[in-house]
Amino acid sequence: MARSSSLLRAGVLAMALLASFLGVEALFDPFNIFGGRPENDYLDPFGGGATKSPPPPRTEREETGAAQPNTMGLTRVPPLGEPSKASHDTMTVKVTVRDDKPDGAWTIVSDNSGVSAMHLAIMRHGRAIMFDTATTGRSLMRLRFDNCRVDPRLHKTDCWAHAVEFDYATGAVRPLKILTDTWCSAGGFDAEGNLVQSGGYFEGDRTVRYLSPCHTCDWKEHPYSLFEGRWYATQQVLPDGRFAIFGGRRAFSFEHLPKPGMFNHQSVPLALLRDTTDDVENNLYPFVNLLPDGNLFIFANDRGIIFDHRSEIVIRDVPPLPGGARNYPASAMSAMLPLDLRGRQLHGGPELEPEVIICGGANKTAFKVGEIGQYGPALKDCGRINLAKQDAQWVTEEMPVQRVMGDMLILPNGELLLLNGAAKGCGGWGFARQPVRSPILYTPSAPQGSRFRPLTPSTISRVYHSTAAVLPDATVLVAGGNTNAGYNFSGVDFPTEVRVERFTPPYLDGRRHVANRPIIDPHSLPREGMRYGAKYTFRFRTPLDPVVEADVMVTMYAPPFTTHGYSMNQRLLILSLASFIPDPQGYAITVDAPGKPELAPPAYYLVYVIAKNVPSIAVWVKIQ
Repeated sequence: MARSSSLLRAGVLAMALLASFLGVEALFDPFNIFGGRPENDYLDPFGGGATKSPPPPRTEREETGAAQPNTMGLTRVPPLGEPSKASHDTMTVKVTVRDDKPDGAWTIVSDNSGVSAMHLAIMRHGRAIMFDTATTGRSLMRLRFDNCRVDPRLHKTDCWAHAVEFDYATGAVRPLKILTDTWCSAGGFDAEGNLVQSGGYFEGDRTVRYLSPCHTCDWKEHPYSLFEGRWYATQQVLPDGRFAIFGGRRAFSFEHLPKPGMFNHQSVPLALLRDTTDDVENNLYPFVNLLPDGNLFIFANDRGIIFDHRSEIVIRDVPPLPGGARNYPASAMSAMLPLDLRGRQLHGGPELEPEVIICGGANKTAFKVGEIGQYGPALKDCGRINLAKQDAQWVTEEMPVQRVMGDMLILPNGELLLLNGAAKGCGGWGFARQPVRSPILYTPSAPQGSRFRPLTPSTISRVYHSTAAVLPDATVLVAGGNTNAGYNFSGVDFPTEVRVERFTPPYLDGRRHVANRPIIDPHSLPREGMRYGAKYTFRFRTPLDPVVEADVMVTMYAPPFTTHGYSMNQRLLILSLASFIPDPQGYAITVDAPGKPELAPPAYYLVYVIAKNVPSIAVWVKIQ
C-alpha cells in the first residue's frame, strides 16, 4: 500500500509521542538533518515497510551438517505466510550455459543464524561474527538469564542476543553480549586479528568495542571514547595500524580511534562531508581507501578527494561521478581493484596505479519518492578511475542489471563478485523493491564490454541489511536481510532473513580443475610470519596434475568488515614470485612480501595459491 508524506509524518509524530510518554525523549523534528540527535530520531527517516506476506521458502540444497532451526539454543523461526505480489517480483539475469565455464552454485549453511547479519566479519579462528542492532527488539537467540543486558532506553532487562559467533563449517551459533547499540556501525581488524568496532546508535554512537578471536571471547566495550557520535560512519585502517573513522549522521569530520580506556577531546572537520550532504544525507558510509602512497581516497555522494590524513589536508579533488548518488541511502557498491605487485614494487619497477570502482546506486531523489511509496530504478552504471593520474576521469560501463544495496567482494583470483540488493528504490526500511537474485562476476582485466558475467541466481531475496564475505576456502558466505523495523516474519513483503547461504564461485564449480586444487602445506609457513620487503617461502602441492610457474599466482586478502553494502578495509594484493622450484613432494615457492605498510597495513591476511585459476584453501599469515 502506498504511503503518503503526511501519513509518514503522522506516524513519526505518534511514535515520538509514545517515546515521550515512555520517558525516552521530548518531541523533535526528524526532518531537520542539521539539528541535534534525540533518541527517537531513529524512527525516521527509515519508514515503516510494506504490509504483505513473505517470499516462498528456499529450494536450495542444505549442506551436510547444517544447523537446524531449533538447535544451539536458538528459538524457532516463526511460520511464514503466503508470499505477496511484491515478494514475487524479483530480478534474475539469464545465464549463458557453457560446458567449459560453470556458473556457480548455492547451498544452505544454516536455516537460523539467531540474528540477522546487518554486520559481518570473518575472524581467523574459523568463525564469522554477525550482529544486528538492539533497536529491533527481540532476536531469535537468547542470552543466558544470568547474562542479560540492561536496555538504557527502556530501562528494562534485555535477554536477547544481538550478536553471534557463527561457525560457517557447521552452522553452530554462540551468542555474544553487546551492551551498547551497534546499529549501523563500523569496524576493522587490528594487527593482532582483533575485531575493532566503533560507533552505532544512541548510547553506542561514541563507543569503541573489541572482540578477540577465540571460542570463549566476548565483547569488551569502551563507551564515550569518541568525540562525536558515529552513526553510519566508515572506519579505515592506516599504515601504522591505527584506525580513523569518517563521517556519520551530522558528523562532518573524522577522528582517530583512541586506545582502550582513552577518550578523544576533538575531531577534525572534513569539508567534503558537509559539502556533499543533501536533504536526505546521500553521503553516509563514505567510501574510504588507503592508497599505495599512504594517502586516502574518500568518496561521498557523487564526488571524492585525495586526502593526506597525516597533515590533514586535501591534496586534490577528484571529478564528480555523474548519474546519481552513490553512498547511503543511495547505497552503491565500491572497492579498490587488486594491487598487482608483480615486477612493480622492487628494483625500480613502475609505480602502482590504484583504481577504484563504484557500481550502482540510486537517483538523488530516491529516498524522497520512497517516502510516498514510489520506487524508481536503481543505477546501472559502473565508474572506474585511475587515481595515480592527476587528470584522472571516470570511465563508465553498464552492468547487466541495475542494483542498489548490493555487496561487492574481491575474490581470491582478483575478480569481483556483485550480489544481493534490489533493482528499485534505495536503502532504508521498506524503501526498495524487486530484489536482484543474480550474482554478477566482474573481470577487471577483460576488455570493456566483456567484463560482466551473470551467474546462477539464489532462491533467497536479500535486500536491505544483507551482507556477504569471502571465506578461507574461497567460497562466499551470504547472510542477513531485514527491511523491517523489527524481526518480522509475516505480514510484510520481505520477512527478516536469518538463513545463511554459501555461494561457490565458478572457479570451484568444475570437477577436473577442483580435483587438482592446490594445497598449501601449513607446516612450511615461517613461524615469524611475513616481514615487509622480505622473501617469504612456503610449499604447496597439486593432487593430480603438475603445474608450471606461469600457471601460478599468489594473492593475499585483507578480510573486511561489511555492512550496508560496503566492505571496509577490503584489499587484495597479487604478490611477485621470486622463485618457483618443483620437487617430488610438490613445489617450493618464494614471494616478495609487500614492501611497506601503505600497501598492506599490519594485520592477518588470507594467503591463497591460485593454480590455473583455481584457488587453494587460504592460510592466515601475519605481516609486520
